[in-house]
Amino acid sequence: MKFNRTLTLSALALAISLPASAATLTKDNGAAVGDNQNSITAGPRGSVLLEDVHLIQKLQRFARERIPERVVHARGTGAHGVFVASKNLEDLTIAAPFAQAGKETEVFVRFSSVIHGKGSPETLRDPRGFATKFYTDQGNWDLVGNNLPVFFIRDAIKFPDMVHSLKPSPVDNIQDPNRFFDFFSHEPGSTHMLTWVYSDHGTPASLRKMDGFGVHSYKMINKDGDVKYVKFHWLSQQGIENLNAKQVAEVQGKDFQHLTRDLYQEINNGNFPKWDLYIKVLDPSELDDFDYNPLDATKMWLGVKETKVGTMTLNRMPGNFFQATEQVAMAPANIIPGIEPSEDRLLQGRVFSYADTQMYRLGANHQQLPINRAKVEVVNYNQDGPMNFGHTTSNVNYQPSHENVQENPIARKAQTKLAGYVQQAAIKKQQNFAQAGVLYQSFSKQQRTNLINNLAGDLGKVKDSKVKHIMLSHFYKADTEYGMRLTKAVGGNLATVKKLASSL
Repeated sequence: MKFNRTLTLSALALAISLPASAATLTKDNGAAVGDNQNSITAGPRGSVLLEDVHLIQKLQRFARERIPERVVHARGTGAHGVFVASKNLEDLTIAAPFAQAGKETEVFVRFSSVIHGKGSPETLRDPRGFATKFYTDQGNWDLVGNNLPVFFIRDAIKFPDMVHSLKPSPVDNIQDPNRFFDFFSHEPGSTHMLTWVYSDHGTPASLRKMDGFGVHSYKMINKDGDVKYVKFHWLSQQGIENLNAKQVAEVQGKDFQHLTRDLYQEINNGNFPKWDLYIKVLDPSELDDFDYNPLDATKMWLGVKETKVGTMTLNRMPGNFFQATEQVAMAPANIIPGIEPSEDRLLQGRVFSYADTQMYRLGANHQQLPINRAKVEVVNYNQDGPMNFGHTTSNVNYQPSHENVQENPIARKAQTKLAGYVQQAAIKKQQNFAQAGVLYQSFSKQQRTNLINNLAGDLGKVKDSKVKHIMLSHFYKADTEYGMRLTKAVGGNLATVKKLASSL
């Protein structure tokens, strides 16, 4: 009874501390939400729990906001190709694409914008999706990432809120920096990604001339069950080419679909783009060796060496845009033996939400579509539903049964030791600003100037002085020159910025 009484008194104290005018955030059934910032996890480094009804409801409702356009990554361009492994990775993983040097695996890549709609100009500032479907002889594996190495948030429970802030206003349908900087002023971990997006990397000149990143940490498991954490990086053999603000205006006036046109023209002319795939590897025992959490999607693994593991060549454009690029269904849930999601909280939510989104958009049988169909035989007892064109003849639609359809122990999930309590709490060692500063310092003099001008163009439109100065303090905390130049560019008060930064 003492434990229950303590909880009751704590809840009462919290209720008393809330402003009288504050409304209570609730789930769709009207029940109050206790924590809208952190998913429920099995301890500080454990997986996200399915019992987090609020998280799942947010992701489900978010995935169903558009018919039939994708809520995010709506405008896309896809191409067929092949991945060739450059070495045997059996010491790291049993995943089929890396079984031996020279092994070929068919792929389909979909490049996309993230926030803007299906008919939007490709010159708009935006992260770019870089999603690769590997048609392996173990089934399909989707490596779903972006052209930038990190993301704005670290927990999937904030994904619907982030996208809502970046999308046009529900009142007037106008995209407004006042809205998204209001959100980001409460998310200091976004400083790193904002620095990437507002640099010229946010406006690529060509899909062929940008890198790709898995963004998240994944696990690789070998035949002995040993686990390593990895990050994936597609390195463009064509180099990286971006547009500055002046070039964006020039291109947009001539061709608002320059990225799609360039990819079709170059591949159709036989100029096949290539990317080398590199991985970074950490042993589980090394996860505590950093001043940040390596499973945080707002972080890069700085100082960890990369190893080349293969090369991808895109060599054929789809014969029909809709049947391939528009209907391809990428999802981190599509994994194969030897590769698993890490405990990255953003990835854990994406494993559910992306697959759920594709099922909502395309139906329960979307993986029977040619562009999504595995190259290996699919054997399960899922049945019926719209657009099912299977050829079921057996009377057995259950397992186990007298039919010889068995599990394969090699595909069992790796065992992960857990300790602690079920919780809703932010991760430790957040280090919200340091890597943004490292990125700023890596830019040339001109790149820094472009970044300041690009950011000031939107941040200068923010009317709320408090929001503006909180954002400025984040950039100042990342790098003093960065913050001072931006403060001057938007007419901010440097003394206020320094005072706010001192408390971060």
